[in-house]
Amino acid sequence: MGEDSVSVEDEVLLAHGYSEWSSHNIETLPVAVVYPRSTEECSEMVKICLKYKIPIIPYSGGSSVEGNFSAPYGGVSFDFVQMGAILELHSADMDVVVQPSVSWMDLNEKLKAHGLFFPIDPGPTAMIGGMVGTNCSGTNAVRYGTMKDWVVNLTVVLADGQVIKTRRRPRKTSAGYNLTGLFVGSEGTLGIVTEITLKLAPIPEETGVGVVTFPSMRKAAETAIEVIRKGIPVGAIEILDDVQMGVINRVGSTLRVWEESPTLFFKFAGTKNSVQDNIAEVAKVVKSHGGSDFEFAQGEEQQKQLWSARKQALWSMLSLRESGGESWATDVAVPLSRVAELVEVCKKEMDALGLFGSMLGHIGDGNFHETILYDGTKPEERAKVEKCVRDMVHLAIGMEGTCTGEHGIGLGKKSFLKEELGPGPLNVMRAIKKSLDPFWLMNPGKIFDR
Repeated sequence: MGEDSVSVEDEVLLAHGYSEWSSHNIETLPVAVVYPRSTEECSEMVKICLKYKIPIIPYSGGSSVEGNFSAPYGGVSFDFVQMGAILELHSADMDVVVQPSVSWMDLNEKLKAHGLFFPIDPGPTAMIGGMVGTNCSGTNAVRYGTMKDWVVNLTVVLADGQVIKTRRRPRKTSAGYNLTGLFVGSEGTLGIVTEITLKLAPIPEETGVGVVTFPSMRKAAETAIEVIRKGIPVGAIEILDDVQMGVINRVGSTLRVWEESPTLFFKFAGTKNSVQDNIAEVAKVVKSHGGSDFEFAQGEEQQKQLWSARKQALWSMLSLRESGGESWATDVAVPLSRVAELVEVCKKEMDALGLFGSMLGHIGDGNFHETILYDGTKPEERAKVEKCVRDMVHLAIGMEGTCTGEHGIGLGKKSFLKEELGPGPLNVMRAIKKSLDPFWLMNPGKIFDR
């Protein structure tokens, strides 16, 4: 390890313990940041931390929102910025081996020439290591699933420095426990992921993007769920409320003016004929629910422009924060039959706050998000936002839903996890944690307490 493998500079420590994206920042920061360059070097660093019982916080991308990489017990942040390589591409097998700090967007740029892509698409700044840690999702989940569906195997450094590979490279296996699935979504609390083998998909022959507006969020949500129930194969269905569409207009980042109404964005993918057929079927459903005429684009540049409103949504919202302004971004997910009711209730409660908040989500798989801006210098405003979020999560859990569809638990949703799962599953998780990390060094304080 060289001298540049460790930093204790104040600005670096702050960047690794505080995030402007997060709703759950704390005062405690890591005492140092290390930059491993290989699995072997990471293992040696972990052994040093074990010797001195120093907490370890993996860091990759830094765009999580639930305090997932905060340092409540100090410790050392393991930043994988020096491990951002694509190690192997097996195009014939449609898989790729990458290090944690590979950007999913950069990966897809490099895969284009091979006619392949990696379909999980969270926020633009996300990196593969963090995506594994939170079992992230994105706009393509309704067609392609979530991160857990695309991870073949992992190389993991355990709390004692031991290095394991969770399985081999076939797409299916019945050999023993599903260790890969155990580490995906564990938020770095069981070990540090240093290499990831990902499945890839062929780039569709034809794609299309459509946008349609509705008189209410409930009508938009009902339309989305009917499309899914009819089995119409869409690539994505995203919902944005009237406030969010207005935000995008105010920021002007998409080079056009949008109607400020509840809006659904659809992606289509497949053969040319199947895309046209699917568009026609969706248009019928939209019309039956009082939606507007489709605005549709098939050319690549037109599609980017049309889809840009959805991809710019969070950044547009955050850009409106004023001095002292904070944002609270959170998500829940419920069974499809309860989506329309949940969206309607939560929209009314959020609008009643008297603060600036918007709603959007991956409505096709029952997952939606709220982002609320408030004055961080006014405790009463934060209390109002916290109650609104708490009520939303309680309502979702009461509908047999989950407190988080894709953000993870981190610091922010530990109390809700107990409500959602009950003591039995949490005790099993603690037993697994204790067996792999007896000194509670791996990202302590996340998911559940000791």
